[in-house]
Amino acid sequence: MNNYRVLLYYHYTNIENPDEIREDHLIFCKEIGLLGRVFISKEGINGTVSGTVEQTDLYMDVLKNHPLFQGIDFKIDESETHVFKKMHVRVKNELVNFSLEDDINPLEITGRHIEPREFYQRLSDPDTIVIDARNDYEYDVGHFRGAIKPEIGTFRELPQWIRENKHLLVGKKIMTYCTGGVRCEKFSGWLKKEGFDDVGQLNGGIVTYGKDSIAKGQLWDGNCYVFDSRISVPINRVEHVIVGKDYFDGTPCERYINCANPECNKQIIASVENEHKYLGACSEECRTHPRNRYVAKMKINQI
Repeated sequence: MNNYRVLLYYHYTNIENPDEIREDHLIFCKEIGLLGRVFISKEGINGTVSGTVEQTDLYMDVLKNHPLFQGIDFKIDESETHVFKKMHVRVKNELVNFSLEDDINPLEITGRHIEPREFYQRLSDPDTIVIDARNDYEYDVGHFRGAIKPEIGTFRELPQWIRENKHLLVGKKIMTYCTGGVRCEKFSGWLKKEGFDDVGQLNGGIVTYGKDSIAKGQLWDGNCYVFDSRISVPINRVEHVIVGKDYFDGTPCERYINCANPECNKQIIASVENEHKYLGACSEECRTHPRNRYVAKMKINQI
């Protein structure tokens, strides 16, 4: 029986003193033994933490009763152990870096929240297009069948990509999705501000979709990338289709590693065999780098 849980959550709200909230929040998390990563800004809170059932129950209870976080929603995954090594609470300008000159406030404008079962039904609608609001490396290991993949490395590149590919969206109903929903709150609001009328976002994100009793994660292929030690998690509870491709030979694979060159650190999909064959590195330059972490870890003598 799993005695640990992973909590994924966000809540847009007005916070006047994020630095003060950050300090109190970090002390609280350390006192009860949580590990994870929490971001606080003037526009709200966004985090992923892991802990025992008792620790996470206490954490959720405290936040739900905090005057700033009334109505906060938690996505809960069972785990055999912690999925983080440390506890970080940081103040950011934005919960997710969209870097717009004219920022989007999801409390004022955002797309309609679409429940997983409706999202599932509309995936087959020819008049609806589905946009993945995540980064390319997240899409590569798993995505909704037929979803549009913006070729972006960071979230802040998404508006420019949409403007350059606006013809794909004209006259269509738009649905968008991300891991837990925090990015879609801003992205869908931005789409509406750009003049698109019929814009919806997957309520609760991919992780909620996978747990829904009707949708059951169907029409999702691959795994869902997550920002903790698990790297990716299964979503489709009916069938599992591997869409990831090994960086080196293109064979089906969904195992992510970081390039062993610490100055590169590029994320690549690779089997255990190819990781060893190519010394965990994405290129010859990274393989022969003097600080190659894989070489050091495996104590390989390079001549």
